[in-house]
Amino acid sequence: MPHATDVTRNGPGVEQRWALFYRWGPYVLLGTGTVLAAFTAAPLGMSRAEVYACGVLVVAALVLQLWWERASSGAEGPTRTSTVYFAVRMAIGFALTWMNPLFAFQVAVNYWDAGRLLPKRLVVPGLLAAAATVAGSQSGGLPPDGPTGWLVFLGLMAVNLGLLLLFSHLACLEEDRARTQAATIAELERTNTALQQALDENAALHSQLLVQAREAGVADERRRLAAEIHDTLAQGLTGIIAQLQAAANTPDPAAGRDRLDRALALARESLGEARRSVHNLAPVALADGGLPGALRRTVVEWGERSGVRTEFTVTGTAEPLHDEMAATLLRIAQEALANTARHAGASRTGVTLSFMGDEVTLDIRDDGQGFDPLAVPAHTSAGGFGLDGMRARAERVAGSLTVESEPRGGTAVSARVPLVRHDP
Repeated sequence: MPHATDVTRNGPGVEQRWALFYRWGPYVLLGTGTVLAAFTAAPLGMSRAEVYACGVLVVAALVLQLWWERASSGAEGPTRTSTVYFAVRMAIGFALTWMNPLFAFQVAVNYWDAGRLLPKRLVVPGLLAAAATVAGSQSGGLPPDGPTGWLVFLGLMAVNLGLLLLFSHLACLEEDRARTQAATIAELERTNTALQQALDENAALHSQLLVQAREAGVADERRRLAAEIHDTLAQGLTGIIAQLQAAANTPDPAAGRDRLDRALALARESLGEARRSVHNLAPVALADGGLPGALRRTVVEWGERSGVRTEFTVTGTAEPLHDEMAATLLRIAQEALANTARHAGASRTGVTLSFMGDEVTLDIRDDGQGFDPLAVPAHTSAGGFGLDGMRARAERVAGSLTVESEPRGGTAVSARVPLVRHDP
């Protein structure tokens, strides 16, 4: 399919050249015939009267052409005026050619003007008149001289008619091509308009999606911060309050001091976890040694604080992960270990980081008292954020989290995320 720009570029050039021919062609051909007739008037034996008559007809043809330029201004298609103009010009050309065959140059322009100036029912008669006049000129002048002259005239007439049919066929093809180009241009304009509308709609939709994504990001960040606060401050403060209340209600000074010591330890632990949570908002801990190093330090520090025997293992070939993926797994590990310390009563805990092809798996296992995963209550304003928070973090990066546990049978938490490498 031609491009609209190419069609537009080629079309006006052809049309302008035809417009120049239609305007100046009659003058040029009339002038050519007049000059040739003037030089051949004596050899062809033209009488003085014929010369004067030719002069009058030439002037009449010139005036007719000047009049037509004004009369045809803004007119499109065959009209009654254009039919009269063609007939008068044809008559003048025939009369001039009758007196001097070389005036047939002026008649030849009718070949191109017949389809443009005449209605369809008169195009063939107009072309026949022009062909007969030109054939008479080619056969030596009108009327033909004797049987031989008529034979030559009829032969030339047949040739001219054949050429006219050929030219008419080519003109029809050109007209069809022009119509096809016009239809193509119109279709391209409609397509471009529809495309522009679609682009405008897409731009509006893109802006709307950006707003929705920004709002979703804000809501997601709020949920994440809520989980951080719950896991670091809320649970620690709850434990501190419980210990202080117990200390206030016990009559035994030694038991009260023990409760106060526990509250102090919980306060220090909560402060440490709060600092770690704030630190993890921008995972600087991952800068030194990447995720394996950060997890190893986290596991060792947690084991020292909790007194639980811990092991950390890396399987597969460790690769530098995208910051978001690494931060997600680190936070899931911290939350899982915090839950183990608070609820499991475990004596041994194992953490395994596995690099497996196109995904990374983090497993946290303990031998604690376990629980029934189906019996865990949904999150309320009073608590229950741990498992939901870990699962939300994994799903936020197109990962998943599974929990396997049973009462007195320990707990296994497994997080899987895509292996998205660190941006260089």
